[in-house]
Amino acid sequence: MSDNQAAMSGSITLSSPTEVDGKARKALWGAAIGYAMDGFDLLILGFMLRTISADLQLTQGQAASLVTATLIGAVLGGIGFGMLSDRIGRVRVLTWTIVLFAVFTGMCALAQGYWDLLIYRTIAGLGLGGEFGIGMALVAEAWPASKRARASSYVGLGWQVGVLAAAIATPILLPTIGWRGMFAIGILPAVAAYFIRHSLHEPEVFVARSKDRPKESALRLLVKDWDTTKLSLGMVVLCSVQNFGYYGVMIWLPNYLATRFGFALTQSAVWTSVTIAGMAVGIYAFGHIADRIGRRPAFFGYMLGAAVMVIVYSRLTDPFQLLVAGAVMGFFVNGMLGGYGALISELFPTAARATAQNVLFNIGRGVGGFGPLVVGTIAAAYSFEMAIALLATLYVLDILAMWFLIPERRGAELA
Repeated sequence: MSDNQAAMSGSITLSSPTEVDGKARKALWGAAIGYAMDGFDLLILGFMLRTISADLQLTQGQAASLVTATLIGAVLGGIGFGMLSDRIGRVRVLTWTIVLFAVFTGMCALAQGYWDLLIYRTIAGLGLGGEFGIGMALVAEAWPASKRARASSYVGLGWQVGVLAAAIATPILLPTIGWRGMFAIGILPAVAAYFIRHSLHEPEVFVARSKDRPKESALRLLVKDWDTTKLSLGMVVLCSVQNFGYYGVMIWLPNYLATRFGFALTQSAVWTSVTIAGMAVGIYAFGHIADRIGRRPAFFGYMLGAAVMVIVYSRLTDPFQLLVAGAVMGFFVNGMLGGYGALISELFPTAARATAQNVLFNIGRGVGGFGPLVVGTIAAAYSFEMAIALLATLYVLDILAMWFLIPERRGAELA
């Protein structure tokens, strides 16, 4: 919020921490570990869709809907758990989301058909939806303003670590323990949640703000006036394009490589891992760039790079060129993930910060959940190359939303 907005809302701006202390580092680790678990789960689902479909006799549409259901569940979980976190605390609710996500991921191992698996995925999505925003709010409130973007990018790297682990582990473990065994591994995060709960502390800015919490619900604060509504709308567009592009590419990339080039699962995993590595570098770089030159310039550069690279990638036919271009495409397409936590934290007050993170990002994730379905449909009717190329037009919409709706907030104190 600007100083004028803060004054209008009757809030007093509190100074951010001036240094990275032990509490800040623990907050970062707790949030990053939770996000890594999410990334691991979603990518193993992408790798296992063909195996699950064959075992449970699912259609292509049913297989794709498992991903969509998970992400729609994330929207609902993001709203509910975000509001709860703004009301009763970051750490406690973060723990609950991890446990819910872990238990129902494990339940997927017991699925006997499409409908019960769909239910388990949806409920697991509720927990997945809560983790991102709460962790990002926790880190933003614990870290200095001058390093806020890089801190949120480090949390985003947790996701990349999770998906990279999935890309490496799935070809090794899937032939041995099967898709049910892979889902059973998902129960382990519940153990990590216990240690996270007992090692983290609520940020000082949240504790101070909890004493004078506004009467309005956190959800209402996201649209309390026209200026705030524009911020929310802009972030929904940004997050929707981010997730649509990411899931549209990553869920179908292993299948595309196998179908077009005859890659075995291990080969597809190598190509996917290189793309993920590019994403990780992009996320890391984004945080440092945004802290140095500002949020808007960093986003504009990455959006333009994403638009160009998805077109380039769709036209390549040589496997080695695809390997290199995949890393560059990943750098831009998912590198922006490193900036949302800091940007949303700076745009919205403490009383609605986790709600804003979860609601806005997970609405985007819900829209993005249709990415695999849309890409799969266009690929079936025309080609995968055309489906990927069409994603470039979405980044033009992204640029317009950032230009007209989102102000610069680098170095802003949290209200």
